[in-house]
Amino acid sequence: MKKKKDVLFLCQYFYPEYVSSATLPYDTALSLRNTGLTVGVLCGYPREYNLADKVPLRETHKGIDIKRLKYIQLKRSNFIGRLINYFSFTAAVALRFMELKKYKMIIVYSNPPVLPFIAALANTFFKTKVIFVSYDIYPEIAHVTNTISQDSIMSRMMRLINKSIFKRVNTVVALSNEMKTYLLKHRPALSKEQVQVIPNWYEDKGMSNSEESLKNPLFRSIKSGGNLVVSYFGNMGIAQELDTIVGAIRQLRNDINVHFVFAGHGIKMESLKNIVKKENLNNISVFDFLHGQDFQDALNISDCFIVSLADGLTGLAVPSKTYSYMMSSKPVIAIIGENSDIARDLIDNDAGYALQVGDSTKMVSAIRELRDDIEKHMNMGENCRNVFLEKYTKDICTQQYVKMVQKILEG
Repeated sequence: MKKKKDVLFLCQYFYPEYVSSATLPYDTALSLRNTGLTVGVLCGYPREYNLADKVPLRETHKGIDIKRLKYIQLKRSNFIGRLINYFSFTAAVALRFMELKKYKMIIVYSNPPVLPFIAALANTFFKTKVIFVSYDIYPEIAHVTNTISQDSIMSRMMRLINKSIFKRVNTVVALSNEMKTYLLKHRPALSKEQVQVIPNWYEDKGMSNSEESLKNPLFRSIKSGGNLVVSYFGNMGIAQELDTIVGAIRQLRNDINVHFVFAGHGIKMESLKNIVKKENLNNISVFDFLHGQDFQDALNISDCFIVSLADGLTGLAVPSKTYSYMMSSKPVIAIIGENSDIARDLIDNDAGYALQVGDSTKMVSAIRELRDDIEKHMNMGENCRNVFLEKYTKDICTQQYVKMVQKILEG
């Protein structure tokens, strides 16, 4: 009998794609491979988030065996398109089901939400160990955002899938303590020992020269007046809160010393563009998704950052862009539940501000304080970076995965 390989990653996005849903599994896979484990990947063929002209269907990259599956990829801006993408990719994986038999363990991610069911089947038929990484909690996140109703066929199907998944997993990775609390309360099949908190992370790129970044043609005019740059980067979709931010932008529209920068994608980003155009808001610049040096330059020219979660989503998702903000040593303004790890990090360490959905006035006060109090601004930024170095670097977080995987394989 042929010896089984160690770990297979099941994920929709992977190297060479540049979104966090691809880079986080890649960092984890590379860390496991560097310890001597045999690592494979079954992922989707890159399309939207890829800079390479041509990507092979199969390759071995830094010792990681990667198999990429072609599937239907429609625009993600509407629910039906995302749904078709989800089921198409899951079906492509299901057709390679016997591939899963070759591995002792599967690490599977919650996006797409139907994919973990394939890993649960592998546990049933092949006794494959399963680690389920919970980026988002379904179907609850879809209920809160009114994407699907609780009585819908899709919701009932997700609940049935969840029952199967959580009976079959060895370990669930929650991204925060509030997510762990939610899972233990609402997934009765799980024990406290089965849920491990490992946050997402960002690579420490060190302190950069903002003067060099201002030479980037994209940003030359933004800092020309020496104004405070307040930035939001990444996805602005159904899980993110926009109205509170827009309220603050409107209140500060005549303040020449404050400028807002948005860069990313998502259905609410399109809404923002329409508001900017309709109301002729001149204190905001909106870019498409930034990556590579453009994103690094955008971090460097920013003075503070915004993260947000829609009302009711604390515990169901975690805005991972927070860690790139902390890395860059700038204060963070978080629209998020007060019991979240991020809110506690900011408040307990005087590293930023945490406020509730709808509190645009408090956001404006925070921005004005950062604009006027340079010493506080600098201290908060330094505190943010200290939190990052203590908890959210790539090495710290991926090593937690390494220890967890080794323990499960040995057990």
